[in-house]
Amino acid sequence: MGTSADNSPGWVHTHTPTHTSYLLPDYIILFILLLYNNITSSQENTNCPFTAPACEHAFCSACIQEWISRQPTCPVDRQSLTQLRPVPRILKNLLSRLNITCENSVYGCQAVLKLDALSSHLTECQHNPKKPVLCDQGCGMVTPMDELQGHNCIHGLRSLIDKQQQKIQDFQQEIGDQRTQINELKRELCMMKSILIAMRGTNPAVRAMAEEMDRTELARWSNSLARARVTRWGSMISTPDALLQATIKRSLADSGCPLHIIDDLMEKCHERSWPPGLRSLETRQNNRRQYEGYVCKRIPGKQAVVILHCDNPHCNIDMMAQPGLVLIFAHGIE
Repeated sequence: MGTSADNSPGWVHTHTPTHTSYLLPDYIILFILLLYNNITSSQENTNCPFTAPACEHAFCSACIQEWISRQPTCPVDRQSLTQLRPVPRILKNLLSRLNITCENSVYGCQAVLKLDALSSHLTECQHNPKKPVLCDQGCGMVTPMDELQGHNCIHGLRSLIDKQQQKIQDFQQEIGDQRTQINELKRELCMMKSILIAMRGTNPAVRAMAEEMDRTELARWSNSLARARVTRWGSMISTPDALLQATIKRSLADSGCPLHIIDDLMEKCHERSWPPGLRSLETRQNNRRQYEGYVCKRIPGKQAVVILHCDNPHCNIDMMAQPGLVLIFAHGIE
């Protein structure tokens, strides 16, 4: 880009269109050629001329941006210039119909194309020195064509590994921050639930809200557990000792079971708290065929299942309890 004597934007005729296929007045053609030479002098400025809203003088992006960075006035008539807008579509269309040579002609490209096709051509031009190519030495890295000869596979791979390690560290930091936020939100949620539980006895609306929250949270936890299949119902442990109960309780907590129902579930892991259809060995044997109707979810890492009321609305009242049952087995859980 050149400058005139008063330092206003001027033009250097470094590119010339090969021909135009339409007739225009000489002064319009001259204006288009001048603007064209500015626009095509830099790839990032292709098809982006701007005009001053007040006086409608037109300039290429690079010229006018450099000018107004020094003084916010129109270079032609010195009117105040605070904003720019794209030139009319007709001028863009005239520019786009000009035939030009490829910018890589100095590297051997002989293509002649329309201005509006230049951008897409440059990404595919075989003579583009910056065209990404695959290294043929086995490292699998993509590098610009003009840098391929000096490409060092070891150095390139080491740099790639460093970048990946930095990304991993960033991700780990982000995961840690999000885990902290999740734990804080869980703590606040537990506090809110505790308040609702304390108030549910005095306010029917609060009671309904708390019960709905319980159902939603219980269903979400159930969906996170894997479906279980019991192959040996006869190995059911109906009277687990305190140590076994503590182990199952810890597994429930680790699996994300809502804290306020863990104790309720653990009360239902012993036959004395089971519903009538499971309370004794004799009734369990009589109702054994109904076991197949249970929807069981496995307690992770244990030979135990949880049978939740929300998953088993089809079961009769003699075979189900609120909020569910915990059944522990010696073996036979898949």
